[in-house]
Amino acid sequence: MSETAKSRAAALPHLRRSGLAMGDSIPLPLTMAAIFHAPGDATGFNQYGRFSNPTWDAVEHMLAHLEDAPCVAFPSGMAAISAAFFAVLKTGDRILLPSDGYHTTRALADRFLKPLGITYDVRPTSTFLDGGFDGYRLAFVETPANPGLDICDIAAVADAVHKAGAILVVDNTTMTPFGQRPLDHGADIVVAADTKAPNGHSDVLFGHVASRNADIIAAVTGWREVSGSIPGPFEAWLVHRGLETLDVRFDRMCSSAEVIARRLQGHRAISGLRYPGLEGDPSHNLARAQMERFGFLISFELASEAKAEDFINSCELMQAATSFGGVHTSAERRLKRGDAVHAGFVRLSVGCEPVEELWKAIEASLDKISG
Repeated sequence: MSETAKSRAAALPHLRRSGLAMGDSIPLPLTMAAIFHAPGDATGFNQYGRFSNPTWDAVEHMLAHLEDAPCVAFPSGMAAISAAFFAVLKTGDRILLPSDGYHTTRALADRFLKPLGITYDVRPTSTFLDGGFDGYRLAFVETPANPGLDICDIAAVADAVHKAGAILVVDNTTMTPFGQRPLDHGADIVVAADTKAPNGHSDVLFGHVASRNADIIAAVTGWREVSGSIPGPFEAWLVHRGLETLDVRFDRMCSSAEVIARRLQGHRAISGLRYPGLEGDPSHNLARAQMERFGFLISFELASEAKAEDFINSCELMQAATSFGGVHTSAERRLKRGDAVHAGFVRLSVGCEPVEELWKAIEASLDKISG
C-alpha cells in the first residue's frame, strides 16, 4: 500500500472527529426521517428525505475521502450506473460498452437506452483501445472485467476518449478505491456497487458515482433527486459501518487471493486460470502499473457444469452465491447468470477466512471432483 493510501486508510474512521461536540456519539447516529423541521426559508438545511439525509451525508463524506472526489450515493450499483447514463446522455448519442463486463449494464443499454434513441456498441476489455472512439459521446469500461478479469489501460483509454471529445466512465466495483484509482488515471466518472467489498457483509445494496467534474456531479445529483433513486438511511448507515473496516478486509482478501491463485495453478482440475497477480497472467504487467492491489477475485474453468457445481457445493468454507466481496468466500458458475463463458467457468471471491484453512477446504473440494 502506498503512503498516500495508508494515510487515507488511517483517517477514514476519524472523519467525524472534527465535527463532534462534547457528549456526541462517536459512532454515526442513524437518522430515520422523511421530513425535517424547516420553517421559513430552509435553504441549506435538510427539508425532505428525497433531497438529503444526514446519514447519506456521512457515507458520501467517507466515499469522497476514498475517491478524492465528490460522491453521490445510490441504492444499488445499477442505480449508480443508470444515473451516470441518464444524467449525461441524450437522444442521438452513441456509447461504447465492454462486451465482457457485467451483463446488466448491456441490458440497461439495450432495453432502456436504445428505445430513447441512444445507440451502443460493444468491445472486449482487453482490446478496448482498438477502433478508437470517434463518434461516441461516452465510453464505459469495467477493469478488471467481471467475470473474466481482463484489463484495459485506463490512462490510455482516457486519453483517446478525451481526444475524441467523449467522456470515460469506469466501473471500479471489483477493485474499490484501495485497489485502483480510475480518476487518478484520467477517468471522468467512477461508478461502483458498494454492495460488494465496501459494505462487505452482504446485507445491503448500495452504489455511488464519483467525479471531479462539478457539472457531472450536479447532473447526477439532480437525476437522483428527481428520479427518487435514493438510498435508505439504514442502508447508508450499514455501508458507513462497513467502510470503517474496508482497509483491513480488503488487505486480507487480496493477500489470501494471491496465495490461493498461485496454488490453483498447479491443480489438475483447473484450466483457464485468471488472476492479475500471477506473473503469467496476460494482464499482469498492466495490473502492476495500474492497480495498487491485484484484487480478491479469481476465475477458472472446471471440466463440466456438474464438476463446477460439485466443487462449489462441497467446499465447507465457500458459499454458493451470486455477488462477491463479502467476508465469506463465495463462488458462482457464471454461465447460469448469462455470461458468455464455459459451462464449468467459476468466479471465486476470496473472503476473510484464515488463508491456510481456506486453502485446505478448496483443495479438498477440488480433489474430490478430480479423483
